[in-house]
Amino acid sequence: MDRNDALSDIASAGHAEGSSETEIVVVTGGGSGVGAAIALALASEKVHLYLIGRRSEMLEGVAAKARSRGAETTCYSADLANESSQNDLTRQLRSTLPFIDVLVQNAAMCVPGTIDHASLEDFDRHYQTNVRAPYALAKALLPLLKARRGQVVFINSSSGIAAKPMYAQYDSTKHALRAIADSLRAEVNADGVRVLSVYLGQTATDLQARLRQLQGNPYRPELLLQPEDVASVIRHALDLPRTAEVTDIHIRPMIDPRSSQ
Repeated sequence: MDRNDALSDIASAGHAEGSSETEIVVVTGGGSGVGAAIALALASEKVHLYLIGRRSEMLEGVAAKARSRGAETTCYSADLANESSQNDLTRQLRSTLPFIDVLVQNAAMCVPGTIDHASLEDFDRHYQTNVRAPYALAKALLPLLKARRGQVVFINSSSGIAAKPMYAQYDSTKHALRAIADSLRAEVNADGVRVLSVYLGQTATDLQARLRQLQGNPYRPELLLQPEDVASVIRHALDLPRTAEVTDIHIRPMIDPRSSQ
C-alpha cells in the first residue's frame, strides 16, 4: 500500500463514526527489538500502526506481521539523528493524522567510548537521536495526543538512572530523556495524557549483541530481557483504567548476565 494512501485511510478512519474504538499508535524504532515487539503486541488490538525507523526493509517485515494480526500499518523511513528528517516526520504526522492514542518513543543510538576518545560528532548524534528527536516529536504531537487523552511511552534504560564508564554520551542522553518525561507528565496530566518511562536492563536485541561483541563478551540472549516480555508489561500499563497511571517501570533480567561471563 502506498504510504500517502494509507495515511489518508487512517485520517478518514479517525473521523468516521465509531472511530473511538480504532486507536492510532505511533512507534519510533519500530523495525526491530523492543519497538517491533511493542508494535506487534498492540497489533492484535486492531489498531492503526505507524512504524518509524531508518531501515525500510526492517519496517516492512514488521508491518507484514502486524497486518496478519489485523492492524492497518504504515511505514515511514526516517533518520531521527538528522534534524531535517525529524522536521519532515513531524510535519507529515501533524498534517495527516487526526489524533494519536499512543506514542511510543523507542528509537535510540548507543556507541560506547571513553570521554577522552569518543568523538564530539558521536555525541551530537546521541543528542539528536536520544534527546532532540523524542522532545521534538512530543512537542509537535501533543495536540493530537490531547485530542484523545492519549499516552506517551518513553523507552529509557537503566542508564537513565545510573551512569557507567565508557557510556557517558549514551547515559547522559538517557538522563535527559528521564527529565523530559517527568516534566512532560507534570504538564499534561491535567489534559488527560499519561506519560510512562520504562527503564530497561540488558535486553536481547541486535544493539546488545553488537555491544557485547565490541566488549569481547559472549552474547547469551536467553539470559537477557526478552523484547516480548517488555511489550507485555507496557501493553498492560497502557490498558489500565483512567483512575491510575504508571509513571516508571524498571525491568531487568532475572539472572544477572555478568554472572555467566
